[in-house]
Amino acid sequence: MSVLVSGVSKKAPEKSLTFGGKNTAGRNNSGRMTARNRGGGFKKLFRFVDFKQTEKLDEKAKVIAIEYDPNRTANIALIEYENGEKSYILAPEGLKEGASIVASEKAAIRTGNRMKIKNIPASTQIYNVEMVPGRGGQMVRSAGAYCILLGIDKDFAQLRMSSGEIRKTSVECFASIGAVSCSDHSNITIGKAGRVRLSGRKPHVRGKAKNPCDHPHGGGEGGTSIGLKYPKTPWGMPALGHKTRKRNKKSALLIVKKRK
Repeated sequence: MSVLVSGVSKKAPEKSLTFGGKNTAGRNNSGRMTARNRGGGFKKLFRFVDFKQTEKLDEKAKVIAIEYDPNRTANIALIEYENGEKSYILAPEGLKEGASIVASEKAAIRTGNRMKIKNIPASTQIYNVEMVPGRGGQMVRSAGAYCILLGIDKDFAQLRMSSGEIRKTSVECFASIGAVSCSDHSNITIGKAGRVRLSGRKPHVRGKAKNPCDHPHGGGEGGTSIGLKYPKTPWGMPALGHKTRKRNKKSALLIVKKRK
């Protein structure tokens, strides 16, 4: 399903950087359904997006086009290196066709450039941030997202995320300068139910509209409340506000201040 956005190219995606994939419809690798109310929708071509850009260090690349990607909220940029090799990267806000970018350990502080965090000045907006050196960007990749580099203390840098969380990451990790494109994505009006179905989401029935045998919230006369101490999932687990993050998660040691 295409979305018409100003500044986005209408060209077909680069064939060598795309592949067809089967719609999993909310099922995991063993075929069990892990997310309900999924299925249908338009067929989508998957794009190979380079979240590392470290294989072409110090090689300048030219932005050929800013393209729409149906598999993510942000736009992607098709870039071409001096040797003719092409690649897709996450497009930052303000990056235009014809611009030149580079990934290096130390580069100019310019939108789209990628470098190690230890060489980025404080108070800079960054995105596509690595959590582990060499693994590729894993944080701050959705539309309009960015985090702010607060400062560097020895081997770690402190980042303030959009949620208000302050966390640490290694200064050897790479990050890109700027903010992810499509900052107005949250303001898009869907307009009709059919467009939701075309995106691969099916109708969702409220628990309180079901029978007691089908959901803990079910039963009662008329529009009654759920009648429980707290909301539950169909399988009895706490829902709506219950914290699901594992207490013994290793990366919890890197969180300085929890999100608001």
